[in-house]
Amino acid sequence: MVSAVFHSPQRAADEARAPRAAAVKAEPAAAPAREAPAPRTPIDWSALALRLLAPLAGLGLLVGVWALFTINGGTFPTPAETFVEAVTVFSDPFYRNGPNDQGIGWNILFSLERVAVGFGMAALVGIPMGFMIGRFEVLNRMVSPLISLLRPVSPLAWLPIGLLVFKAANPAAIWTIFICSIWPMIINTAVGVQRVPQDYLNVAKVLNLSEWKVITKILLPAVLPYMLTGVRLSVGTAWLVIVAAEMLTGGVGIGFWVWDEWNNLNVKHILIAIVVIGVVGLLLELLLVNIAKRFSYDEH
Repeated sequence: MVSAVFHSPQRAADEARAPRAAAVKAEPAAAPAREAPAPRTPIDWSALALRLLAPLAGLGLLVGVWALFTINGGTFPTPAETFVEAVTVFSDPFYRNGPNDQGIGWNILFSLERVAVGFGMAALVGIPMGFMIGRFEVLNRMVSPLISLLRPVSPLAWLPIGLLVFKAANPAAIWTIFICSIWPMIINTAVGVQRVPQDYLNVAKVLNLSEWKVITKILLPAVLPYMLTGVRLSVGTAWLVIVAAEMLTGGVGIGFWVWDEWNNLNVKHILIAIVVIGVVGLLLELLLVNIAKRFSYDEH
């Protein structure tokens, strides 16, 4: 007896595809392709050399001219003699042999303390005043002539006023720093407020924002770069003023240290103090420049 089995064409096609599908499932999945690493930016050696070697060349030229002019000796010390003396001075910068005989480290710290107090007071007064002058036209017209009159006055002209009012050298020096470093902050902050686009202020009027919200939400972000520029200029002025003020008031400070070394005819120490004053002023400048870059919206 013969039995015949009949299959439909569709079933035959499914059975033919089944082994192929199983084979495909059995094959391992291909690993995802790895992204090629980003190419490294090549180092611009010429720009790096220019950035490092050019300042060193300038310093070398200065020392070379100094050595050339002192090669025949005299009262002015040579670079080598000044360097040896600087090593001695900085070997113990924080010694104390009395109120008027202290190491250069203490003198720098006392000067920085006076600068911090006077400069901080100037910032607390000058920045809000700049906002008000820039915001209100009537106040601007009232105060601008006074600023134009008082800003060019020499710092040392303010020192006798401080001595007369405070009867002491330290507050008089702080007063001189305050009155001389306040003007850049006032002017730059006021200019920044005046340059805020009028459209921003019109939107604030439409939204019926309070004056406090206008200052904190609209004016402050726009004025911040101008304000930090004024702060940077003011700290440089403050550091210049304290050296001159301490020469006249005495006590402890880098300015007094310079004047005291001049009375002792120690020119080497005066040259060392000049370099120290320049380095400290440069560090303060770089610090505030970096802060200004972080808060400048033009950089992002």
